[in-house]
Amino acid sequence: MSKQGESSGLTRRRRSLTALAVGSVVLVGGALWTSAYVKSPAQAAAEARPPAPDVLTAPVERRVLADTVVTRGTVSSSQTVDIAPAGTAAEDVARPVVTKIMVRSGQTFRGGRVLVEVSGRPVFALRGELPVYRDLKPGSRGDDVRQLQKALRDLGHGTGADATGTYGPGTKQAVAALYAAIGYEPVTAGGGKDGADPLKGARAEVKSAQRALDQLLGDKADADEIRYAREDLTEAKAALAEAEAVSGPMVPASEVVFLSGFPARVDSMTAKVGTAAGEKLATVSAGRLVVTGFLGAQEKDLVRPGQKVKVLSEVYGQELTGTVGTVADTPTVPEADGDDTAAAAAPAGQGYAVTVKPDSALPARLAGQDVRLTVEAGSSDGKVLVVPVSALSAGADARTTVTVLDASGERRRVEVRPGTSGDGYTAVTPVGGARLEAGDKVVVGVRPAAGDGTAK
Repeated sequence: MSKQGESSGLTRRRRSLTALAVGSVVLVGGALWTSAYVKSPAQAAAEARPPAPDVLTAPVERRVLADTVVTRGTVSSSQTVDIAPAGTAAEDVARPVVTKIMVRSGQTFRGGRVLVEVSGRPVFALRGELPVYRDLKPGSRGDDVRQLQKALRDLGHGTGADATGTYGPGTKQAVAALYAAIGYEPVTAGGGKDGADPLKGARAEVKSAQRALDQLLGDKADADEIRYAREDLTEAKAALAEAEAVSGPMVPASEVVFLSGFPARVDSMTAKVGTAAGEKLATVSAGRLVVTGFLGAQEKDLVRPGQKVKVLSEVYGQELTGTVGTVADTPTVPEADGDDTAAAAAPAGQGYAVTVKPDSALPARLAGQDVRLTVEAGSSDGKVLVVPVSALSAGADARTTVTVLDASGERRRVEVRPGTSGDGYTAVTPVGGARLEAGDKVVVGVRPAAGDGTAK
């Protein structure tokens, strides 16, 4: 073969190899395109489905199961009083005016403390349960006098030999001592309707009767005249004794407020120096601090007197303990004030009132605070196995089971007997020798795949 023929054959072979390589590339590219963009209906549906949802589990626990009720409450004093003196005991006063303010809002004070001054006269606080309803004067009798006597003795002012509940000489001296201690002169009782002093007039009558008798005795007058003069003197002395019994230092109703305990607290001071003494000068509270909360209808039957309560002040981060005192039988409803919408829009705290008795005296700083109340409505006897309520499943055969997820991912059903429930958990006991221990993972649901807005 000639050299020209060999060259021609070599060229043809090269061309064939090139064409074969190009064809292979085209076939491979076509296969890749087909695998990427051409899918069967089954494959397309499978890829469109969301991924398998994750199983949600919770651990089995062994603990004391408690059923609790959580609500809000308010700390307040057992007694709240508005100080609103009716008039003033000061003489020659056209209208009562606030002349001094001795305490401020939020301040605590003790018995015998002057709170405000109206037209130069004091308004002070004493210990007592009965509200003041009349002037307490020499010669008065009653439970309010007994209360005054005890309050005076508590402050160190003895009432002498006076009978309990009788405003006598000893009580007069004690009242005078009280006013001296607070820096004021007491108002004196016994003035007549015409402004005359009955005590002064009675003393003058005794003096006159005594002189008349002495004159008759000196003149050696007739026995009958002397006898009549002695009778006049006796009557004058009796009248003087009566005048003295109802005369002396008194406690006007406008100058005293009785509170159940001390230290008491000024909740608000509305009085201002120079302004007229209006309907209310201040609001004060006294007595032991108590806690009042409200329960909904679904909670009311769970709470009973004597149950333990935890009182938490979020403001101070302080937790105290107490017990349920009372639970109202009827709910508290807001006053409509003629507007039907008021009853529909019930304020916070509406419901069945529940009171809490603290185990120890609450700090005064908690007065007026909103607190959280956790009532222990019930508990199991000792530690028990508990699972979330959502882990329980009831079958058509009326058996209750839980599903345990093993470490290998396998699931096994365990039949249980449910017991006490509380706070979203239920006590369970394995049935028929089934194994269920603290730490096991039980299925409580599944986490939905992306795009699925509902949990199973």
